[in-house]
Amino acid sequence: MSRENKAGLADRMIAGDTSAFRDLVEAYKKMVYGLAYEMTRNHADAEDVSQIAFMKVFKSIGTLKPGCGLNAWLYRIVYNTALDHLRKKPFFPKAAAPAPAALFSDPPDPSLGPEKAAEFAFLRRRIDDALAKISERERAAFVLRHYHDLNLKEIAETLGITLGSAKSYLFRSIRKLQKELAGMGLCLDKGDLL
Repeated sequence: MSRENKAGLADRMIAGDTSAFRDLVEAYKKMVYGLAYEMTRNHADAEDVSQIAFMKVFKSIGTLKPGCGLNAWLYRIVYNTALDHLRKKPFFPKAAAPAPAALFSDPPDPSLGPEKAAEFAFLRRRIDDALAKISERERAAFVLRHYHDLNLKEIAETLGITLGSAKSYLFRSIRKLQKELAGMGLCLDKGDLL
């Protein structure tokens, strides 16, 4: 769905179009689940967060101003829902559940062949392991920038922070990931992660 259609979708929902919510869920379910998974690191939790986030969207669509950014508003709801979910869970460290294959099925260029695809999957797993070791805000800034392609302004809006703070969290996440990946025997320069 194009950005124009997504903007129209928000306007339709605000106007009370009952079919617009179903269209919103279809258009955003993969993005919502992906962000929820990256924040919770668990398939079942990501499904719960996704459902709760969509319920919050349905209940609070009236708070979205016509013509405002649906993406940033939706990302913020998912992010806050994931944080609330994590805070309510008892703290027992556990290994992250393996992510569904669909999340890792997009190598940068499928024509690279099986060796490069395997190399990409290996690197992605190592980055995910390293992401699990940094703070929630740093992880969120990295995931929103590199997995969801948000710009710094959108990241700041989503996380409810200033542009300077968004830059700081992103920079710190990259620096910490470099350190973690170096400890795993992988050397990446900042350009690989930016």
